Amino acid sequence: MESALLGLVLDASAIISAERKKQPVSVFIEAILILHGPLDLSLSPVTVAELVHGIYRARTSEESQRRRNYIEELVSLVPAYPMTNQTAWLVGRIEGQEAAKGDVIPFNDLMIAATAIEQDYAVLTGNLRHFRMIPGLSVIPA
Repeated sequence: MESALLGLVLDASAIISAERKKQPVSVFIEAILILHGPLDLSLSPVTVAELVHGIYRARTSEESQRRRNYIEELVSLVPAYPMTNQTAWLVGRIEGQEAAKGDVIPFNDLMIAATAIEQDYAVLTGNLRHFRMIPGLSVIPA
C-alpha cells in the first residue's frame, strides 16, 4: 500500500535522537522509508541551523566532529527546502492567529512547520507538544 504522505520535513529532535543512538544516516533514512512508505524527505534551513548549533555546544572535539560528520552526510542526502516569502507569510499568519488566542508557539518550530505546510508535507518530530499546536500541520511522531 502506498503512503498517503507526500513527504516529511525532518525536525532536529528526530535527527538528534538517531545521532545519539549512533544510528548511521543511511539506516535512519531507510527506517523512515520502511515505516512510512516511499516519500520525499526534506529539511528546513532552521533544522540545519539547530543541528549546526549542536556542533558548537559539544563537550569534546570528538563529539563535535561526530556531529559535524553526521550533519554533513545528512544534508548531502536530504535537501533543505528554501525559505520563501510564502514561508514568511505562513509563519506570520499562524503566529498571529495563535497569539490572538493566547497560544505561544516557539518561532523555530513555526518556521519548520511553515516549511512543511508549504510543501504539503508532514513533520517527523519528537517534539509533539509544540508541533501539534500548529493548525493545518500533519505531525508524525519520531
